[in-house]
Amino acid sequence: MTFVQEALATVLELGGPVVLLLLAVSVLTTALVLYKIWQYRSARVGQHTALASAVAAWDRGEGEAALNTLNQSQSYLVPVMRLALSATQDTMQAERADAEAEESFSQLERGLGTLDMVAQLAPLLGLFGTVIGMIEAFQKLQSAGSSVDPSLLAGGIWVALLTTAGGLAVAMPTSLVLSWLTARMQRERVFANRALRTIFAPTAQTRPREPLQVAHGT
Repeated sequence: MTFVQEALATVLELGGPVVLLLLAVSVLTTALVLYKIWQYRSARVGQHTALASAVAAWDRGEGEAALNTLNQSQSYLVPVMRLALSATQDTMQAERADAEAEESFSQLERGLGTLDMVAQLAPLLGLFGTVIGMIEAFQKLQSAGSSVDPSLLAGGIWVALLTTAGGLAVAMPTSLVLSWLTARMQRERVFANRALRTIFAPTAQTRPREPLQVAHGT
């Protein structure tokens, strides 16, 4: 028997199948969190220096400067901004840009529902394991009859409570990470909405009357 198998057997003996299930959930949740962090870094979430400069240049009426600055960014929002810059005040184009932005947000938000489910169900799963453990402990106490050993009941209770502790240990960090990821996506929506509204309604009077011919390669 390998070390991992021995460790799993020990966990199963101490906390039962519920603790083993929570351990598996924690491993999968950790993998999902690491993937989301990698995904956000690859998409340049929160890195809007070049995008903000491009939008500011467009707002001043400097169309070519805005395009040149936009090409310096590697953000996932670059295609959306290109689409907006290539349009005029066409309402259909504005709606298309909004839809493309929402599609990008949707891809980045995949998996957050799973984290939310883990954060909500892990404590309930731990409580379920505690209830099962308490039932087993009182069953042993009943079968002991008149020769009741207090240590038998105490041992059963602490083992049962172990599942509640495991559920909370999984749920609390998951909830914190979920709140952090959700807040980042909320900031992304605010930034994208303001940027698109600025592109389609700039303050400068020198805005080009014709849409820019935006090259699709960086």
